[in-house]
Amino acid sequence: MSESTGPHTVSQKDFFRMTSCGKTMDGCKTKIDKPDELGSGEICFWGRNIFMGYLNMGEQTREAIDKAGWLHSGDLGKFDEDDFLYITGRIKELIITAGGENIAPVPIEDSVKSKLPIISNAMLIGDKRKFLSVLLTLKCYMDDETGAPLDALAPTSVVFCHKNECPATFVSEVLRKHDPAFYKAIQDGIDAVNSKATSNAQKIQKWVILEKDFSIIGGELGPTMKLRRGVVLKMYKDIIESFYVD
Repeated sequence: MSESTGPHTVSQKDFFRMTSCGKTMDGCKTKIDKPDELGSGEICFWGRNIFMGYLNMGEQTREAIDKAGWLHSGDLGKFDEDDFLYITGRIKELIITAGGENIAPVPIEDSVKSKLPIISNAMLIGDKRKFLSVLLTLKCYMDDETGAPLDALAPTSVVFCHKNECPATFVSEVLRKHDPAFYKAIQDGIDAVNSKATSNAQKIQKWVILEKDFSIIGGELGPTMKLRRGVVLKMYKDIIESFYVD
């Protein structure tokens, strides 16, 4: 982050963990603020590499750096047993269920995409809701000029479809035919993700495949390809509400 003017954690060939940020460097300190029962909380930094504050922006500086000099990153993370740091999400992205459980959506979304290679984007829903649901998009071709998602499925998606008794080559075909074997394969992937959940509140109860993938031109993704969750919530409000009709 720009408020930290140099490296703070590092991995080396002799000590590293896949997907971790490494270990805290000498002369620096890292702490997890207000960790939950799993050890996940806000990542905070301390050291000479931390900035002095925002120029002529006292209030914003006090929000970023506490009285003890710790820079609050806004990132959620945790340490493993060997003190390797892992980022698990952003505080602003945190889902707080109707039951009061805090859930970082990114690890669950990444797990869905890992278990189901046909999935391009997964967005977890559940803030102030009784259970989690997820919006799914399929990997498809993109227009070379505009970057808009096309109806034609990407090769990875076609292979997944054919492997699961679905002869479709277009997203619209998948949705129209609704082949039982294909939808069972998707549910099996969701079940595999749920099997790793640490509580029932973290299990996905409902899901839907959307008609088109997310894109910058469509507004669902920002210029750096980050998911614009607020935009997606508005765009698919009716679908989301249908999940939670009593």
